[in-house]
Amino acid sequence: MKAVIITIGDELLIGQTVDTNSAWMGAEMSKIGFDIIKKISINDKREDILELLGEIVGKVDVALITGGLGPTSDDITKPTLCEFFGTSLELNPEVLEMVVQTISLRDYPLTELNKKQAEVPKSCQVIKNAVGTAPGMWFEKDNTIFVFMPGVPMEMEHLMASYVLPKLRTIFNNSTIIHKNLMLYGIPESILAERLADFETNLPKELKLAYLPSSGVIKLRLTGRGDNNRYIENLINEKVAELYSIIPQYIFAEDEESMEITIGKLLVARNKTIGTAESCTGGNISTLITSVPGSSKYFKGSIVAYDNSIKTGLLGVNENLLTKFGAVSQQVVEAMAIGARRELKVDYAIATSGVAGPSGGTESKPVGTVWIAVSSEKRTVSQKLRLSADRKNNITRSSLSAINLAIKEIKL
Repeated sequence: MKAVIITIGDELLIGQTVDTNSAWMGAEMSKIGFDIIKKISINDKREDILELLGEIVGKVDVALITGGLGPTSDDITKPTLCEFFGTSLELNPEVLEMVVQTISLRDYPLTELNKKQAEVPKSCQVIKNAVGTAPGMWFEKDNTIFVFMPGVPMEMEHLMASYVLPKLRTIFNNSTIIHKNLMLYGIPESILAERLADFETNLPKELKLAYLPSSGVIKLRLTGRGDNNRYIENLINEKVAELYSIIPQYIFAEDEESMEITIGKLLVARNKTIGTAESCTGGNISTLITSVPGSSKYFKGSIVAYDNSIKTGLLGVNENLLTKFGAVSQQVVEAMAIGARRELKVDYAIATSGVAGPSGGTESKPVGTVWIAVSSEKRTVSQKLRLSADRKNNITRSSLSAINLAIKEIKL
C-alpha cells in the first residue's frame, strides 16, 4: 500500500513554519501498513497543485494533503480542487453550524470569511472538524483516495485520529505492519552495524532492520510485515531477545523512550533521588531531567559550578586538585560528583567538566575534552569523552553520556 504526503504553503518552503505534519502523518500511516513513498511541499499556486495531483492520481493508494484551506484570499486550494475533481463549491449547512459554534465559543464575531470555511466541493465527503473551523475533505479518483486537511497540527491530528486512520484501516485491512524500537547509546553506528552484520543477514524475509542515529542515540528499528499479526509479533519478540543477548550494554530503553524518561522511571522504581553538578554542560542535564512531568519526585537540584570558586566553595573540591590536575580532569569531576551528592543530599549525583569550545582548548586538553562522573553510596565512577569542536554538539553529547552513565549505575 503506497501513500504520498503533501504539504501546501509558501511558509513551509521559506522556513517560516517547520513542517511537523509530515513526520506525524508518516509515523501513523506506517503503523497501519502504508509505505510512504514521497513527502512533498509545494507553494499555494493553482498550476502547481494541479500538476502535482495529476502526477500522483492513479499511482498511489492514498494522498494526504494539509494546508491551504483557510478563509483568506491567498488560500486557493478549494477552488483548485473543484477544477481537478470537476465539481463546484457549495455552502454545507452542517459545516456552517460547526463554524458558528466554534466562533461563538471563542467569543469572536462571525465574519463573511468565516462563513467561507463552510464552502466545500460538492463531490467530496466532508470530514467534520470538532477543534477548528476548516473541515477535512475526502475524494476518490482513479483508485486514489485524496484526503485534504487543515495545516494546523492539532486540527490535522484530530481529523486523522478520529476519522481518516480508522476508515483507512477498514479499507486496507489485508496486511500487518509492526515496528519495534530499541534505544541505544555509547556505540558508533558503523561499529554497531559490524556487530549486527550476521544478525541482519539472518533476519527472516518478513523483518527489516533500520539504524536511525541522532546526537549519539541510535534508534534501532525492527519492522515486520505480513498477513499474520501473531506470527509477525512472535518473530519480532524473538529477534528483540536476540539483540539483548548481543548488545545488552548499549540498550537503555525501548519504544523511542528518551534517556531522561528512562532515568526517571528507574529512580521512581527504586525510590532514589538525583542531583547534578555541571560545569561545561551549564545546567543542560538538569534541564533534560526536569523536562519530564513528575521529575520533582526524584530530582533535588543542580549546582552549576562554572567557575572554579563554585567548585571549591559550594562543592568542596580541594584547591590542590585544581592546581595539580586542572578543572577538566578525572580527579576534579569525581570530587564534584561526591560534593554534589553530599550537599544536595541525594542518592546519585552527576558531574561534568570539560572544554565545550570553540576556544579554550590546550594541547593536552583540546576542545571537546570532557570528563563526566556519577557518585553513589556504592562508588564513584568517571569517564573521559573526546568530542568535536562544535560547542552545541559537545554540550548535548556530554549531557547524554552523563545521563547514560547514571542509568548504568542505577541499574547495578
